[in-house]
Amino acid sequence: MYYSTTALLVLLAGIVSAAVGDWQQCGGMNWAGETACNSGAGCVKINDYYSQCQPGAAPADPEPQPEPEPEPEPQPTEVTTGTPTATGAPSGTGPGKTLQSGYYWIRAVAAPNFHKYIQTKPLYSTGDALLGDYTTAGQFQVVDGQLLELVSAPGEPVKLLYAVVSETRSINDNSLAVTFSETKNTYGTFAFGGDDLEWSVAGVNRPNKSAWYVCTGQKLYINLGNYLYQTPAGCADQTIHYYNDKTANN
Repeated sequence: MYYSTTALLVLLAGIVSAAVGDWQQCGGMNWAGETACNSGAGCVKINDYYSQCQPGAAPADPEPQPEPEPEPEPQPTEVTTGTPTATGAPSGTGPGKTLQSGYYWIRAVAAPNFHKYIQTKPLYSTGDALLGDYTTAGQFQVVDGQLLELVSAPGEPVKLLYAVVSETRSINDNSLAVTFSETKNTYGTFAFGGDDLEWSVAGVNRPNKSAWYVCTGQKLYINLGNYLYQTPAGCADQTIHYYNDKTANN
């Protein structure tokens, strides 16, 4: 029995894994994709949750990834629905410092914003999205591509705000500002990719859907470029992740 050259090539192609492209993710906690980089690039660990193929980095033996702590997947059906009624002034006391059922804290896990949490300014109100102290952390969920913040207190009628992505580029023409509004976001969709918060939109090819900037005043922006590459002055690269412990911590 013998195989033709064409058949052999097809057979080999079916068993060879695709290499990860330059500046793409190649490892990290909960990462289930490819870990081998293109020739001439190496898989560089950024933090426990994210490793990246960087050109010129010496390929090394993959380091063991930390065992992820078991966490329940987000359950959008648990979110209590309601009509956003928040105004420019704070909407009462908010949901408090105990995590409400169906919602999550969302925080950064790397310096210089280690364990800084998404929240609004003014607090529990329409306004800028930022990373701030754990004592004022917001509570969030992703439903139908919308990032929702719960701003009402337990026992009160449900009040929600929507994360809105600006279509206008800012900061080196490579960033999109994020604010919270009473109306739904119409530009792109949010999603949890494992435990990291992602954003994507048709027509924009982002190298990393989980790449964010935290800039002056701790304001949160979507990074349309490569993670940890040509970071604008006054900004820091971040990935942000949901966290479901009963209370936020420092």
